[in-house]
Amino acid sequence: MWQAVSVLVALGVLAPIASLIWLALGADYAHWQHLMQHVLPDATLNTAMLLAGVGVLTLVVGTGCAWLVSAHEFPGRKVLQWALLLPLAMPAYIVAFAYLDLLHPIGPVQGALRWMLGYSSPREWRLPDLRSMGGAIFVLGFVLYPYVYMTARAMFVTQPAHLMEAARMLGESRFGAFRRVALPMARPALAVGLSLALLETLNDIGASEFLGVNTLTVSVYTTWITRTDLAGAAQIACSMLLAVVALVWLERRGRRHQRYGSAQRMRPIQPERLRGAAAWGATLFTALPVLIGFVAPAAYLAWETAKRLRLGQGISSGLWTSLANTLTLAMGVTVLTVLAGLIVAWATRSGVSTRHPSRWQARVATLGYAVPGTVLAIGLLTPALAVDAGVARMLHLPGLPLMSLGVVLVVACTIRFLVIPVGGIESGLQRIPSTLEQASRLLGETPLYTLARVHLPLLRPAIATSALLVFVDAMKELPATLLLRPANFDTLATWLYGEAARGTYEEGAVAALLIVIAGLLPVVLLARTQSGVAGAAGDSDAFAHIPDNPS
Repeated sequence: MWQAVSVLVALGVLAPIASLIWLALGADYAHWQHLMQHVLPDATLNTAMLLAGVGVLTLVVGTGCAWLVSAHEFPGRKVLQWALLLPLAMPAYIVAFAYLDLLHPIGPVQGALRWMLGYSSPREWRLPDLRSMGGAIFVLGFVLYPYVYMTARAMFVTQPAHLMEAARMLGESRFGAFRRVALPMARPALAVGLSLALLETLNDIGASEFLGVNTLTVSVYTTWITRTDLAGAAQIACSMLLAVVALVWLERRGRRHQRYGSAQRMRPIQPERLRGAAAWGATLFTALPVLIGFVAPAAYLAWETAKRLRLGQGISSGLWTSLANTLTLAMGVTVLTVLAGLIVAWATRSGVSTRHPSRWQARVATLGYAVPGTVLAIGLLTPALAVDAGVARMLHLPGLPLMSLGVVLVVACTIRFLVIPVGGIESGLQRIPSTLEQASRLLGETPLYTLARVHLPLLRPAIATSALLVFVDAMKELPATLLLRPANFDTLATWLYGEAARGTYEEGAVAALLIVIAGLLPVVLLARTQSGVAGAAGDSDAFAHIPDNPS
């Protein structure tokens, strides 16, 4: 039974992708010709430039910060090593929303700079426009660098000290030892972190649209919603799948060599104390990403929220409704996703224990994370409408009941975030000795009873962590929610999107602050995990491996 249900879950994940390809191929040639001439060249070039720029920025910032806090001692290091994770609590569209107001020509930052320089008008002096490719790279890079930072630091703190010491004894400088020894060993971790950051860049719609960059994701949205051309949107989405395949290939290639074995206990790298200008330079380099990616936008949101409440304007009923919708959606997605993840992980465990391993369901079930939300929404629409129409006829209901109740949106988010519980619960199951399961079966218990009475109590931390991560990710999800939400159904993310589109920042700041507060919870968990990796580095007989789902 477990295997059958697991197969159904895997097929459910594949259904939107198959539907998307069928929908794109079913359109006439004129659609393809128009897209190839007028849409795809510009959108593809913008997407490629954005991915390249964000890739370089995240690699430089993430790798540099990871090496500094792992191998050096400087003022503020103990705080910065976990504070560097804080930008993960800020979705890119929220950071873009904040900086559009902060860096506006008549905003507080440019106004203060003009006052200091002696100018009185934006016509006399102004900063480059944030609504540009450079602005999008700046925002996305300083939001997504923690993906590279996490994976790189997990590798750096577990590298053996004697290799670096040997390089220094052979005459290499500190930077030379890093470049020729530590960096090559960390390449698999860097590949994984970079691919995750680029997948998030490809999935982004809010920041890119706010900043005026017409990427493939933005083109999918405008083609479907603005031009009501579903076939054209499906064709653009299919072209995005090529980029997804390339990024997934990069991640899988990086994961091939993520484990390094050792026959003896290895002494990890000991931080080397920096002094003088070098120490304060390291503090500045590692503090700047935290200031740009979290402190400045979070302070702006808190200030705008406090100003609104201080002026007695309060919070509108529409925002409270959006908060209730967000919590309801996130709770539904969490329950369904964790349940499906538990089924897939347990089916994999059962197959291994019966000497019939079948991991393809787990691999297929986690593909949804690699598919951008806009692509997933378009692929899911056709099968969802078919099922919805069947349910309406069966129950004699008018309209499309599943769409209007938000069931399709919950399913889309479940497919997208299924990787989190599958990876987390599989890792938890691997820590449970198989002898416990064998003892239960020898006593005549069924697999279901064994799962309920033996494994679930031991899996409680893994399930709770997975549920928290899914809940927060569902609260922040924008692309799929924009495309599949029922009529007159707003979440905090879509409320913020609407406020930014209208140029009204006051209530948008309140919605954004609520999302950021929720996003801090998994960041705390990640900070504890990173501290655990660093603390256990000296007690492990093998180098730590990159977690299956660092996000």
